[in-house]
Amino acid sequence: MMMMGFSVSDELLGTVAPIVVYWLYSGIYVALSSLESYRLHSKAEEEEKNLVSKSTVVKGVLLQQLVQAVVAIILFTATGSDAEEADKAREFSLLVLIRQFVVAMMVLDTWQYFMHRYMHHNKFLYKHIHSQHHRLIVPYAYGALYNHPVEGLILDTVGGALSFLISGMSPRTSIFFFSFATIKTVDDHCGLCLPGNLFHVVFKNNSAYHDVHHQLYGSKYNFSQPFFSMWDRILGTYMPYSLEKREDGGFEARPTKEFKDD
Repeated sequence: MMMMGFSVSDELLGTVAPIVVYWLYSGIYVALSSLESYRLHSKAEEEEKNLVSKSTVVKGVLLQQLVQAVVAIILFTATGSDAEEADKAREFSLLVLIRQFVVAMMVLDTWQYFMHRYMHHNKFLYKHIHSQHHRLIVPYAYGALYNHPVEGLILDTVGGALSFLISGMSPRTSIFFFSFATIKTVDDHCGLCLPGNLFHVVFKNNSAYHDVHHQLYGSKYNFSQPFFSMWDRILGTYMPYSLEKREDGGFEARPTKEFKDD
């Protein structure tokens, strides 16, 4: 791929682009975080309830992204030579690209649902691994990938590798797919419910949906991520909620009455 007169390999872009996109898109939400009238939690709640400092979150995310980059390079190196010619012949077919995106989305959602749910139900894994992510009781954008390194490897890196391999996408297609998946993941953790947000229009699995999961009452519900909510609905782990205005401004995702009664 040519950029400003320089040739940059698709493999390098596929490795670096999602990382750059993560911080750029998170930066937009950091700039918008003062919009209290659209927040799912107040800034005061964010400071009071979260159990980890923002500097620690940044370090944790950078570590996970380093691991992802190393795995991506290994994956591209292992698969590039065998499929390169076939990829070149089919990468411009729109139908093929759509199919690869849909397959990759389904694979990633399926892997993450079952791994995520298992990490909640296995007491050892939750205590020693997954609970690190739930130190962010009030999620914010650049904390989306704040995980224990083992969880980051199993849930995100392995899940991404499987979606790449099973969908049969090329390194060039992966640039766009993983950048899109990164944007969606950041958006799910942004803590804002902005009018006109296309992710909220297209996907039922959004920032409010995932916020329910980060609260104590929803920790065993709404495991689905990052795209669809189908596995929660099929397997009975979907917690319905309503988006209500808070008296002090902003919104709150409130579980419906039957879950409140439980």
